[in-house]
Amino acid sequence: MRQSEELIAYPYRNINYKVHLLLLTGRFLMANGASTDQIMRDLFRAAVYMEIPENRIHFHIAYTTLMVSVNDDEHSPYTSFYKCTTHGINMNVLSAISKLIWRATKRNYPLEQYEAELKRVSRLPKHYSPFLEAVGAGLSCGAICKLFGGDLAACLCTALAALIGFKIRRTCDRYGFNPYAGITIASFASTLLACIMQYLYVSSTPIHPMIAASIFLIPGIHLINAVDDLLEGYIVSGITRAISTTFIIASIAFGIIMALWICGAEDITHVPIQPEEIFISHSFAAAITAIGLSMMFNLPRRLLPIAAIGAIVAVNLRNILVIQFGANVIAGTFVGAAVVGIIGQWILQWIHAPGNVLTIPAVIPLVPGVLLYRLLYTMLNISVIDAANLFTSIQSGIEAIMIIVVIAIGVAIPMIFFRPYLERYQRQHIEELLVQRYLDDD
Repeated sequence: MRQSEELIAYPYRNINYKVHLLLLTGRFLMANGASTDQIMRDLFRAAVYMEIPENRIHFHIAYTTLMVSVNDDEHSPYTSFYKCTTHGINMNVLSAISKLIWRATKRNYPLEQYEAELKRVSRLPKHYSPFLEAVGAGLSCGAICKLFGGDLAACLCTALAALIGFKIRRTCDRYGFNPYAGITIASFASTLLACIMQYLYVSSTPIHPMIAASIFLIPGIHLINAVDDLLEGYIVSGITRAISTTFIIASIAFGIIMALWICGAEDITHVPIQPEEIFISHSFAAAITAIGLSMMFNLPRRLLPIAAIGAIVAVNLRNILVIQFGANVIAGTFVGAAVVGIIGQWILQWIHAPGNVLTIPAVIPLVPGVLLYRLLYTMLNISVIDAANLFTSIQSGIEAIMIIVVIAIGVAIPMIFFRPYLERYQRQHIEELLVQRYLDDD
């Protein structure tokens, strides 16, 4: 009897093995930067492939724990869980796992073949060498310096400082440093280099590199995932992600403050970062930022142009609304993210990739990492900050939080308003694949 016929006769056959495969799938998704909502969607699709009834399976996902439970009318629940303590970003793995689940459903993979393919996907070599990843970090920070108003010399100084800081961060990871300590050391090194470069007197905007050189450390995807989890009702996971990202940003701020103190540099929180005019160079800077960050996130090469175009759309829409029409920066950011989210959902039909793999790299340039840094900088210097600067910093922090929220909402617009249609379409597609699978077996 073929596997599909066995599954139809008794869907709980090999249930412990199936639960193991579901946990393995979830662990790889969790370890490579998937949001809780994406993990849930992919796990339910994998359960459909394994012919486990949807009303018999339950998932519990926390930030570091994944639990699967399956029950029937005759047996106690089959329950197991995994711990996941590593949380990186690898867009290529997320895309490959999503495709694998669809492919396994369509072709009726034996469970052993699915496991072998899943492990192969998790070990896929990166598209970019460590040096290219460092170049991506440098390019993204240099381009962000341009978006902040820096001149070409400042952008080059920023790119060099960020590249070296990125290499130092990777070295700390390789030697097993505490992740927060590694972030502090990297932000200290990149900011210190940016401070030293101001004495070369090659730039008319020497302070901007100090602001932008550590931007590659800002956990933009984790911030968006935290808000996404909270909006989708995964409160525990969302709060845990938010606390973790707060520690990361605090580590960045501490490293920057140490570098500024050693160099005797002035307070950099007063430097304006919002553009006052619209320049064509901003479009190039947005595209370079998205491409550089995408290289750090191991986005498949074929998606780099799409991420670049998305960033150009998002940044220019925000700037046009804010500068030309006097809109609030929060409203402008929301429109930019929403348009990218809607266009991205439409493009997904042709590129066959998860939505966040395409849209998040495009909206990352909108994440207000500097505003969050300003708040933490003030809190760490609370003894010498006057009331006016304290109020301004608190205002910056609230504005940053609101911007992150509207980015997450904007990207999720298709799911918020068209969820029933999208879920019905995907369910219909799965049913068609299952029907075709059974016909092929016959």
